[in-house]
Amino acid sequence: MTITKTKKDKHLTLALEGSLDKTTAADLEAVISNELDGIQSLTFDMSGLEYISSAGLRALLFAQQTMSGQGSMTVKNCSDVVMEIFTVTGFTEVMNIQ
Repeated sequence: MTITKTKKDKHLTLALEGSLDKTTAADLEAVISNELDGIQSLTFDMSGLEYISSAGLRALLFAQQTMSGQGSMTVKNCSDVVMEIFTVTGFTEVMNIQ
């Protein structure tokens, strides 16, 4: 998986490409831990994400928990496959997914 970071003032966009699974979720969690200090708005651009596993979902929950104390988080541009996983797991009810 490739993570592309774009930071502008207090907004950070993380564009994900490939698969977010048990082998790559730790990489995303590391970015979240290291990059969110001072960030008030976090956006995940999922346009390049092909698959997300439960480990990937856990990483997104980690990001949401971190952001809940300091700002907002949005998930955008999900493929049909990723959106179906979000719907089945109930993530559409607890996250801002556009």
